[in-house]
Amino acid sequence: MKPETYIYFIQLILFIFKPPIFLSIMLKKLSPLLILIPLPFIIWFLFYSSMPRTISEAEIPATEFSTTRAFKHVEEISKTPHFVGSPAHSLVRNYIVNKLQDLGLEVQTQEGYSLTNRGMLTRPQNILAKIEGSEDGKALLLMSHYDSAGHSSFGASDAGSGVATVLEGVRALLAKGELPKNDIIILFTDAEELGLNGAELFVNEHPWAKDVGLALNFEARGSGGNSFMLLETNSGNSKLIQDFIKANPKFPVTNSLAYSIYKMLPNDTDLTVLREQGNINGFNFAFIDDHFDYHSANDIPANLDKETLAHQGSYLMPLLGFFKDADLSRFHSNEDLIYFNLPMGEMISYPFSWILPLLIVGFLLFFGVVFYGISKRKLAVNTILKGALPFLISLVGSAIVVFIFWKLLMLLYPGYGEMINGFTYNGYYYIAFGIFLSLAISIYMYHFMNKDEVQASVFVFPLFFWLLICALTAFYLKGAAYFVIPGFFGILQLWIMIRQKRPNLFLMLLLSLPALILILPFVASFPVALGLKILLVAGILAVLLFSLFLPVFGYFKYKKSLATLLGLIGILLIIIAHFNSDFNEDRPRPDSLVYVLDEDTQSASWNSYDLKLDDWNKEYFGEDPSKSEITTNAFESKYGSGFKYKSPAPVVKIASSGIVYKKTDSKDSLSEFSNYSLKIAPNRKVNRMELFLNSSYNFEKFTVNGLEAEAIFLGKEKFHVFKNRWSDRLLTYHAANTDTLLINFTTRDKVAPEIVLYESSYDLLDNPDLKVKKRDKTKMPKPFVLNDAVILKKTIRLEE
Repeated sequence: MKPETYIYFIQLILFIFKPPIFLSIMLKKLSPLLILIPLPFIIWFLFYSSMPRTISEAEIPATEFSTTRAFKHVEEISKTPHFVGSPAHSLVRNYIVNKLQDLGLEVQTQEGYSLTNRGMLTRPQNILAKIEGSEDGKALLLMSHYDSAGHSSFGASDAGSGVATVLEGVRALLAKGELPKNDIIILFTDAEELGLNGAELFVNEHPWAKDVGLALNFEARGSGGNSFMLLETNSGNSKLIQDFIKANPKFPVTNSLAYSIYKMLPNDTDLTVLREQGNINGFNFAFIDDHFDYHSANDIPANLDKETLAHQGSYLMPLLGFFKDADLSRFHSNEDLIYFNLPMGEMISYPFSWILPLLIVGFLLFFGVVFYGISKRKLAVNTILKGALPFLISLVGSAIVVFIFWKLLMLLYPGYGEMINGFTYNGYYYIAFGIFLSLAISIYMYHFMNKDEVQASVFVFPLFFWLLICALTAFYLKGAAYFVIPGFFGILQLWIMIRQKRPNLFLMLLLSLPALILILPFVASFPVALGLKILLVAGILAVLLFSLFLPVFGYFKYKKSLATLLGLIGILLIIIAHFNSDFNEDRPRPDSLVYVLDEDTQSASWNSYDLKLDDWNKEYFGEDPSKSEITTNAFESKYGSGFKYKSPAPVVKIASSGIVYKKTDSKDSLSEFSNYSLKIAPNRKVNRMELFLNSSYNFEKFTVNGLEAEAIFLGKEKFHVFKNRWSDRLLTYHAANTDTLLINFTTRDKVAPEIVLYESSYDLLDNPDLKVKKRDKTKMPKPFVLNDAVILKKTIRLEE
C-alpha cells in the first residue's frame, strides 16, 4: 500500500469520528439509523468470509485441488448405502483401491477382527497406501473412513467427502512431482460408524502405526457449512497450534472453547482412537450444518454443499504442503494455548499462563474505572443497581420464554419428535426466532432507561457479569478464557462513556465488534451441534452479546420501536417456519418398522420407535395404535431410543443360527471356575447379532473370535467385562459376512448363564413372506436405530 493511501485512510477515520461541524448535528441525529444499516452486513460478512465461496473446476492445473474433481469421487462413492456387510461396501472399497492404484501407489488392505471396550465386534477392512519420503522421520497420516452409517445412509458427507478430499489432495500432490521428506500414509478406515473398529485395528495391529507422527482426519456431522478444526493430543496443544498457524490455511475456523467442549463430549472419531491407543497427535476437520442429513438416507451428493467440500480442500493442501517436510516428532508439549480465528483468515493465540493475569488486570481496570466514575459523579450507585434489573430480567426471561417456546413447538408439531438427533429441517428459522425474540426482550427492557446520562451506569452491571463469566471459564473451561478480550474493550467503552455524555456511536460500534466476532458463531452453532432442545442457549448468548453492545444501543431513543420491529421479524420467522414444517420429498419424514420373531414362544410382533405412526407403518398396529403395547428395548443406538409401539405379527419361517455349546470344568475338583464354549453359526445373511444376559453376571475370562475382553477390577476382584457395557447387553457383532461367532468364557458363578440372542438383518422390505410395501418419497428410514430389520430372538440356555 502506498504512503498516500495511508494518509487518505487516516483522514477518512478522522472525518468519521470528528466530522465538520455542519455534519456533526446531522450524524448525531442519524447515527442510530446509520449503525443499523451496516450491522446486518457485518454479520453476513462474518459468516460469508469463513469459507470458500468459489468452486474450482476440473480444468484448473493438475497441481491444484479441484472441488469438481473431488465431487466426482463423492458421487461414485455414495450411489447407494455402503455400510459394513452391504453389497456396495466392497464396491466402494474396490473403487478407492483402483483410484489409488491409478495414482501409481501400491495399495494394501488390512483385515481382521476388532473388539472394542464397548463390546463392538466386527471385521473391518482398511485401505492403505504410502508415498515414500526422502528421510527417516515420522510419517504424516491422511485419513477418513469409507463405510456409511447403517442401514440407509448414502454416506456422501459422512464420510464420502473426507475420502474425496484425501484422494484429490494426494493426486494434486503427486502431480507436483515433489519428493516429500516424510512418508505420507493414506488410510481409509472401515467400520468407523460401528465403533471406530478400523482405526483400532490399524493402531494396534499395523506396523505403519508406530511410524505416524501426525494425522489429518476428515469427517462430517452434517452436509454443509464451514469446516471446523478440532485437534487431538495427549499433551499440551501449543506446538500443534503454532504449526497450524505456520501452515497458514486460508479459511481457518477454530477456537479453544470448541476444543475444550469437544474433549468433554462422548462424540469420538477415528483420531480419538489413534490418540488414546497410539499417542498420535492430529487434527480433525468436520462440518455440522444441515445436521438433519446426518446418518440418514438424505446424506446424498445433491445435499453436500460444494463450498464445504472446497473448505476441506483449503485445509488439506497447505497443511499437506507444510507437514510433508516438517519435523513430526516434536509435538509433545507441556503448554496449552488459547486460540481463535478472526475474519479474513487470521489466527490469534496466547498461552494458558496468561489467563489469570489477564483476568486480574481486567478486574483491576474495571474497578478502577468504576471508582473513578463514582468519584467524578459520572456513575451513580443506585442507577448501577437499577441497571442490573433489565439485564437480569432479559437474561432469565429470554431463557424461560425460549424454553417454553420450544416445548410448545414439540406439542404443536409432534412430527419434530421423529427427528431423533433433535434438529428439524426448519431449525435455522427457530434459531433465528430465538435470537430475535431475546433481542426484542432485551431492547424493550432497556427502553425504561433511556436518558443519555445514565447509560454509563446502566452498562456497569452487565460488564461486571461478563467478567464474572470470564472468571468462571478461567477455572472451569479454560478454552473459553479469551472471552475476556471483549471485556477489555467493554472497559474502554465504559471509560469513554464516563468521559463523554454521548460518545461517538460509530466508535462504540467499532469497539463492540470483537464481542460480535468471538461470540456470534456460538449463538447459532450450539443448537445445531447439540439439538434444538438447547435453543434457550442461543437466547442466553444473544442477551449476553447484546449487553456488550449497550454502549451502542443504549443511546438509541426509540428502543421500544426497535424492540417491536425485532418482535415482528421473529413472528415472520415463525410463519415461515410453519410453512416449512411439513414433510415432503425434499424433507422426508423419518419412520420405522421392525419385525421380531421370538423363537422361544413362536410368536412375532411388529415394532416401531415412532412417537406417532404415519400412514406407511400405521396399518401394522391396528385401528387404534394409541392402545398398542408400549415397550422398551436395549438395542444399541446413538440416542438410546426404544420401541414405542408393538402389535402381533404373522409368524413366518426364518432360518435360525446353529448353536453348539459345551461346559468343561477344571481338572481340579476343588476349583470354583467353570469354562464354557459357545459357537453361533448364522444360517442366513445377518447384519448384526446382539447378546444379552443378566447384568450382575461377571467373567473371569471372556474371548470372542480369539479376542479377549479387557480386564477391569470390581473392588478387589478382576473380571473380564466391557468397560462401557450398558444395561444387560453383552456383545454386539456387526457381521461383514456370515462368519461364525466363537465365544469362550470362564466364570465362578454356580448358575450357568442364559444368553438371549437377537439376529438382525436389514431386509424387512425385501422379505417375500412379510410383504411390507415400499415407502413413498416423503418418508425415509429413521436413522440412529436398528430399523427396517427382521429380528430373530432366541434364548441360549447353557444347561449344566
